[in-house]
Amino acid sequence: MKLNLHKLPEDLDRNYIINQLKSSDEELFINANNIRNQYKKNYVHLRALIEFTNICKCNCLYCGLRCENKNIERYRLSEDEILNCVENAVKKEYKTIVLQGGEDAFWTQEKICSLIKKIKNYDVALTLSIGERSFEDYKAFKEAGADRYLLRIETTDKKLYEQMHPNMSFENRIRCLKDIKNLGYEVGTGVLVGLPNQSIDSLADDILFFKEIEADMVGIGPFIAHPDTPLAKENQNNFDLALRVMALTRIILPNANIPATTAMETLKKNGRILALNSGANVVMPNFTDINYCKNYEIYPNKASLTSIEEIKKIGRVISKTKGFKFDY
Repeated sequence: MKLNLHKLPEDLDRNYIINQLKSSDEELFINANNIRNQYKKNYVHLRALIEFTNICKCNCLYCGLRCENKNIERYRLSEDEILNCVENAVKKEYKTIVLQGGEDAFWTQEKICSLIKKIKNYDVALTLSIGERSFEDYKAFKEAGADRYLLRIETTDKKLYEQMHPNMSFENRIRCLKDIKNLGYEVGTGVLVGLPNQSIDSLADDILFFKEIEADMVGIGPFIAHPDTPLAKENQNNFDLALRVMALTRIILPNANIPATTAMETLKKNGRILALNSGANVVMPNFTDINYCKNYEIYPNKASLTSIEEIKKIGRVISKTKGFKFDY
């Protein structure tokens, strides 16, 4: 099916998505790349990722940071250490900081707000990715200056969600995303592709969910088994399917910012470049101090950064903006 690039894709229905997820037709990636080029031009937004704590109260079955994993060296950066990472990114002309961490109770509303205000003094856009919080917390963070919030749904299949996230509520996850949207953040979400018991129909519903909430950012990650989790022995040959989910997301949400994720590069050599050529337009280099980032192991053997030179070789231009939804 060739798409009319001058026609908005609202009429692409669930059956089309399911058929494309089951297909091996490479034309999907060409369509997604063409739509990316039409709506986002050839610009790639770089986000400076700072993984500031690997302490987490959650016990998600797929995640190496899960609280029951005793084989991990825990860390928590100080405010000064975080700001040093920010300074390093700013010196390299990065315009967006992504502050990501486990659900660490040490980082109260007051401490996060203080940190936000100091980061915003560097004239950068700020994305928070720190999990489920109260409406009051989200409101305070927004008022302190946070621009975006990333909270992946991981799966919209309620039963599967609750299997993967012991003692967590699917309804609360949805509540958090609605709060974030209503408070005026740019909303980021996303899913893991290849979870045990995940169906094609479920993935189609995930894509439609992104459209329903009009997500501004969507991260698609292939599931990679971590040896210190209950899913250690599960299959992880998920690259091609994850790439199809990502390409369909671009078609359904042509203006969204979509990263070429590290997980794709980890599963397949040049996975980031393949993603950039299939609809992605964001890359997130890690600016966490090397002494700590090795212990932020959601999954093992994380790939190294794809160089800016490699990105330029495929005809992309590094954006000089803060990378909001309608920025080039």
